[in-house]
Amino acid sequence: MAQLFLVRHAQASFGAENYDELSALGHEQSSLLGEYFAQRQQEFDLLVTGALKRQIQTSEGILKHTKAEHIYSDSCWDEFDFDLIVRTYLTHYPKQKPSPNAPRSEWYKVLRNAMIAWSKSELDITQGETWQAFCCRVEQGMQQIKESRAKRVLVVSSGGTMAIFLKTLLNTSVEQAVALNLQIKNTSLNEFFFNKNGFQLSCFNHVPHLDNKQHQDKITYS
Repeated sequence: MAQLFLVRHAQASFGAENYDELSALGHEQSSLLGEYFAQRQQEFDLLVTGALKRQIQTSEGILKHTKAEHIYSDSCWDEFDFDLIVRTYLTHYPKQKPSPNAPRSEWYKVLRNAMIAWSKSELDITQGETWQAFCCRVEQGMQQIKESRAKRVLVVSSGGTMAIFLKTLLNTSVEQAVALNLQIKNTSLNEFFFNKNGFQLSCFNHVPHLDNKQHQDKITYS
């Protein structure tokens, strides 16, 4: 059996003009994950990232401390356009828009509702991918990993993409997939074993590089 580590990108720049950029803490999180791998002499035959900057920057932070024999970027592992989905949802339900000073949890509620509406084709999205297209490209990325000859694979992706991976693997509902998405921590380790027949989940949403007295305050979700 081969081994896959599926990692969510480090903290991005929530609330900034450009979200697709790691925060200072995000750079630190990715470096700490790389140190964790190095301490365990964990190297990789293959490292795959999505094409988004925050995903690539996370992989660069990891690679400061460990190695990967082959590296490439694959847009199958990109996040969906959550900004478009939320904006479109709020045109349908403007009263649900949180106030400027609302806690981040209020935006998470809107995202949850927007994703479910998107999955049911209830949003008028004239540009951008459908929920079905999103699920199909994640499944394509899964298939490419499954068919690879690599034995130790690291994939750096995003919460929504990872939730669809889990939905496909575990055959959960859309609502459960959305719930998984909203709880995935930045730089969390999600470990699987796989062969040409499929994947087996071993570990979900683990942050051993952060879950200690020294770094516990660095655990984030966006």
